[in-house]
Amino acid sequence: MVIEEYRIILPVSVEEYQVGQLYAVAEASKGETGGGEGVEILKNEPYKNGDEEGQFTHKIYHLQSKVPRWVRNLAPKGSLELHEEAWNAYPYCKTVLKSPYMGARFSIEIITWHKPDMGTIENVHNLSEEELKNRKVTYIDIAADLKEAKDYKEDEDPTKYKSQKTGRGPLTTGWQKALEADTETPHMCAYKLVKAEFKVFGFQSRVEKLIMNMEERLFTTFHRKLFCTLDNWHGMTWTTSESWRRGPRLNSMS
Repeated sequence: MVIEEYRIILPVSVEEYQVGQLYAVAEASKGETGGGEGVEILKNEPYKNGDEEGQFTHKIYHLQSKVPRWVRNLAPKGSLELHEEAWNAYPYCKTVLKSPYMGARFSIEIITWHKPDMGTIENVHNLSEEELKNRKVTYIDIAADLKEAKDYKEDEDPTKYKSQKTGRGPLTTGWQKALEADTETPHMCAYKLVKAEFKVFGFQSRVEKLIMNMEERLFTTFHRKLFCTLDNWHGMTWTTSESWRRGPRLNSMS
């Protein structure tokens, strides 16, 4: 198992992020799933676990349409299904991905805390001493050059984007230090702890490294999108209307 914690600093408040996250997820889902194709929602319901209360979702991702035909033809039955269970008790969130075909040999767990700081909490996830020894911490700068050139989108470039509603951006060299010293602009950090396990002899380290690279890439592009769509969702509010019966949604304040 590999453990890596990604810290993503943003010029938004924790409250704003909750709305922006929902908007960015909806937008990203359109591009990735064709508006819902290949995603089966089994559960979307409130949950309570002691003092923790939020929304639980269970989804199945059918990946057949995401892989080449020759892979579909060769893949054993059930191997192209990914089950996702998520507990959203914002500002705390937990997501677990598993494959029924792989069983206990494969899992990805992502635990996130959203805090109004600059990523300075050393052990926000309350890891054990052993876990801390094995943990790697990576700071993601959403304004830095992307590792994959194919991920670049000019309209999602924080170094070029300026919010007309808030005046935030563009994020140029030294923006994080400037943000820390700015008493008017809000800031926050998303602490994302990823635990990945792929217990197949001869492939474990290679695949686990691949998973971490994929997660870092997804976190980077997602948060670039979140910031660069700020004017699209700023001024909206997250509601839990009808006691979560219909799930979370966005309501405009204007």
